Amino acid sequence: MSIRNSAEGENPFLLPGKIVDVPGRGEMFVRHHQHSDSSVPTLLLLHGWTASSDLQFFSAYEELAKYFSIIGVDHRGHGRGLRPHCPVTLEDCADDAAAVARVLGATSVITVGYSMGGPISLLTAQRHPELVSGMVLQATALEWSGTRKEKNRMRFIGPVSHIVGRPRVLRWFMKRTLPRGHETRRYVSWIIAENRRNDPWMIAEAGRAIAKFDARQFAPTLHKPASFVLTLRDTLVLPHKQQALATAMNAQIVELDGDHMAPILMPREFAVATRQAVDQVVAAIQQR
Repeated sequence: MSIRNSAEGENPFLLPGKIVDVPGRGEMFVRHHQHSDSSVPTLLLLHGWTASSDLQFFSAYEELAKYFSIIGVDHRGHGRGLRPHCPVTLEDCADDAAAVARVLGATSVITVGYSMGGPISLLTAQRHPELVSGMVLQATALEWSGTRKEKNRMRFIGPVSHIVGRPRVLRWFMKRTLPRGHETRRYVSWIIAENRRNDPWMIAEAGRAIAKFDARQFAPTLHKPASFVLTLRDTLVLPHKQQALATAMNAQIVELDGDHMAPILMPREFAVATRQAVDQVVAAIQQR
């Protein structure tokens, strides 16, 4: 029997959660924060691959909730997301997010898409242009398999993620990644528990969908106010690929001197960068 270390057994600040009945889709778990000022923008948070809204954005929840209303969804096969008996497509994930926003009464949202959430954000803007007023893109790219090396990486990551997701392996990885005394280390047990909510088959399906994604033709036609949080030391989504998307979207860039795990490794800096990027988009919308 293992005894959980109290220093690693805390839960982070989380937004209120609720179950929403979405017509044609079923029940979806949503993080929903309604700001006391009904005039502030609503953020639609779109997380990355193998994460969830909580795992991706918990470090920014509190900062963003001070100034905005928030809707955070878990994509298909991720976290508490839908588990339909069909392959995962990024288009379906975009339609899920848009449907949830409408059920909750949102008529305009600023999407905040991290990694895989970037393609989903682009698709949401393409498929539901009347809903998306602006976009914050983070650590993401126009396409994910432009070279042979990138294609092989996407094929390799799926099976490996299933192995890494085992509790013992994940605990070893998190402790190795988060040095003793790091402010996020106290959430290790929570992070592992959240990661175990993922469906391995659907995670692999989502990985295949990402590998096929290519927005080089349609991204420049979206014409949405955009900003970009560019992770300068990212080894998963290389900075030059991030820059290409930022350029295609004519996005203002907020630099974050971190790797792909910056939301966990640099929680305060990530929260500040995200807030700054959202503020840029809000200002651009107001100037229109």
